[in-house]
Amino acid sequence: MSTEEKPAAAPRSLAEALRGRDDAGLAALLRSRPDLVTPVPTDLTQLATRAGTRASVVRALERLDRFALQTAQALAVAADPAPYDELLGLLAGDEGDPAVSAALPHAVRTLREQALVWGGDDRLRLVRTARELLSPSAQHPSPTGLGPTVREATAGMSPGRIQEIVTAAGLPSTHDSVSAVAALTGLFTDRARMSALLAEVPPESTEVLERLVWGPPYGQVTADPAPRLRLLLDRGLLLPTAPGTVVLPREVALHLRGGRAHRVTEPVPPPVEPVPAAAHRPQVVDAAAAGQAYTALAAVEELLKDWDEGGPAVLRSGGLSVRDLKRTAVALDVPEPVAAFWVELAYAAGLLASDGEADERYAATPAYDTWLERPAAERWTALATAWLAATRTPGLVGGRDAKDHTVAALGPGLDRSAAPEVRHRVLALLAGLPEGAAPVAESVWARLRWERPPRTGDGDGDGEDLRSRLARWTLTEAEMLGITGRGALSAHGRALLGLPAPKPARPAHSAEPEPPGPGDRLPVHHRPVPPPGPLSPGGSSPAGARNAAAAARLLAPLLPEPLDHVLLQADLTAVAPGPLRRPLADMLDVLADVESKGGATVYRFTPGSVRRALDAGRTAADLHAFLAAHSRTPVPQPLAYLIDDVARRHGHLRVGAASAYVRCDDEAVLNEILADKRAAGLGLRRLAPTVLAARADPAGLLEGLRRMGFAPAAESAEGDVLITRAHARRTPPRTPPEPVPEGPPVPDDTLLTAAIRAVRAGDLAATAPRRSRDGERQAAGAGRGGGELPRTGSAETLATVQAAVLTGEALWIGYVNAEGAASQRVIAPVRVEGGFVTAYDHTADEVRTYPLHRITGVAELADAEPADGGPAHGEAADGES
Repeated sequence: MSTEEKPAAAPRSLAEALRGRDDAGLAALLRSRPDLVTPVPTDLTQLATRAGTRASVVRALERLDRFALQTAQALAVAADPAPYDELLGLLAGDEGDPAVSAALPHAVRTLREQALVWGGDDRLRLVRTARELLSPSAQHPSPTGLGPTVREATAGMSPGRIQEIVTAAGLPSTHDSVSAVAALTGLFTDRARMSALLAEVPPESTEVLERLVWGPPYGQVTADPAPRLRLLLDRGLLLPTAPGTVVLPREVALHLRGGRAHRVTEPVPPPVEPVPAAAHRPQVVDAAAAGQAYTALAAVEELLKDWDEGGPAVLRSGGLSVRDLKRTAVALDVPEPVAAFWVELAYAAGLLASDGEADERYAATPAYDTWLERPAAERWTALATAWLAATRTPGLVGGRDAKDHTVAALGPGLDRSAAPEVRHRVLALLAGLPEGAAPVAESVWARLRWERPPRTGDGDGDGEDLRSRLARWTLTEAEMLGITGRGALSAHGRALLGLPAPKPARPAHSAEPEPPGPGDRLPVHHRPVPPPGPLSPGGSSPAGARNAAAAARLLAPLLPEPLDHVLLQADLTAVAPGPLRRPLADMLDVLADVESKGGATVYRFTPGSVRRALDAGRTAADLHAFLAAHSRTPVPQPLAYLIDDVARRHGHLRVGAASAYVRCDDEAVLNEILADKRAAGLGLRRLAPTVLAARADPAGLLEGLRRMGFAPAAESAEGDVLITRAHARRTPPRTPPEPVPEGPPVPDDTLLTAAIRAVRAGDLAATAPRRSRDGERQAAGAGRGGGELPRTGSAETLATVQAAVLTGEALWIGYVNAEGAASQRVIAPVRVEGGFVTAYDHTADEVRTYPLHRITGVAELADAEPADGGPAHGEAADGES
């Protein structure tokens, strides 16, 4: 089966294969392997060379899905080059597999697109670096479980021993080892003759082969093998590789496997399954998600309000101490992992940072004040988009790092570059389910492992790979944040991701099968949703901003409307039946203490809370008017008495600096203080009938007198009452943490167009035929211009350039820039003046001016160019012929 049109002339190297691609093909390569475009290659030969480097090939292999990777692994154990039918046989086996036959063209096309495979269907070649990485060896076993070929296993064997094996296998002896190995290989690859040979092997020997057939193919033997092993060694069914070690040849294993390279071939991605009988109506999902979104906003606000006057100290190694995280969890009334998530979310959104002072502490940033002024739905989209793009992973908090240190919240070591891609992919998989359906978590992990097979050693102590852990955390965090509700993706979550409209749920009585979801069947290729920018509503991109605006429009009607009233009760409490408007909530936070939270918040009025409001500059009349204006019930008499009583005593005593002093017009009150044993620690002494001095500082004196039941007020040097309103502490302007990218970013269309144009122009300069100085034609040599730059004298250079101005012909020049870097270019001279030549540079696709003294030489281009842009004869960019 052919996967693409066979070219007119088979390419002899990867560079030639790339040269035969159109611009769309090159763009697909650079988009799938963005590391190849940074920096932009000078020509196609350099692009092919870079595509064959070990680091680039490893990165490309890691991003293949399981079946594409299995296809590459099968090519690594096939002949080089291999026809398409041989590859199909290795994956589908002798009996065939319709699913493999349907999926293989797409897998080969993917490998070709990513320049991991080149050549026509009759000569498929895996790039050399990929073959070296995937081929079986004793040091690096292949995932196929296959061993070396007969030729590889007998490379160090004596000719006499090879002839003995050939004779024991029933083959005629030969005159040399090469033909003997070829005859043995032909026997092992002939299904009929191989079956006849194995029929003569006793069951106890066959059992040995069966233990090795699926790998590992190596076994241990003694110096005097048992008869069942000796029989296999004599016939070459097992071959010695080292003293005491034998291997099952690849050809024998493939025959025993029925031609399969893998025990289990997975051509189709496993579907993401919904939880049975647990679907909810979309309205229920959206309402639940909106409730969680409001809870998220309240949690972040409460966190930063708690740190308003300065939060915890920053550890010397960076981050939040375990003790401070526990205190934060108690303040928010949530478990520590949840507290770590809210702290990291505020940090990722740029609302929280360290202040950078000598005694470094965490505090809200100026962006927090701006964020508070925005509508609730927009505040939520700012948090959600920051979470989607963040590479910091709160789920790691509390674990151990490579040095066995505890990973701290807000500390280093939390970045995982795969996190944004996994979050988007998990939510996209949820979008493929019917509306209101939550996924079976294990099916999500299985799908992600198929789309990106885990690397060896990429797991935690329980053996769970990183992407599975990220997916598990994604489902939990998306629920806490309100992107999902009851496990299903909400409408505003779908809009935030820019995902298509949901497919309708099918009636329960319908016998018609469910249509396949996105990516459930090949050759549909999964492409993760690109993450938005790090901050700003909806990310920095226009598409991200549109998605955020759409999500905010859907979420806004579902959020509870802020209330402008409370319900005062006779037990000195106030009940807020819902979220309060900001001025009312801020005033209540000063005037009362929060007693309980939930669907309704309960505030309690105490002497201390009322005094706090008076210290902030409010008067008793202000407090009575405030409560009367915002209560739907009459102000209870006990609350009015409490306010009046605290206000009557507030400021009756005055505290200043002596270190501190107390003054009062009522001498009896000062006498009472001096007689109180609790005042002993304050170091009080009488200076005048109405003045006491103290050793304690003013703040300590204020606190001590308040503990004794008095209500003193601080005063200034002028004798005025000081209003001790709390000042919110803010850091200097801070930017949110930058996500750590997973490799180079995917180039946009503008960069791709410019890069392809530059590569084409450079390739023209490197491969275009040109005339030699004596007028005879010569072609470009291999690779970059056949070798050296053109060399001509200054007079000849000037004359040739001037002639080209008159004739309008293009020239091939060598040029050395001011930094001493040499390059070759194809230019069309326009003007020569004052020691400079102005020309249209085909390499840069723009008009440029070059100093003549920096041109090493010129050569005229040939009159005609080959149709493919000029082949570079004999080139082999990745070392393949």
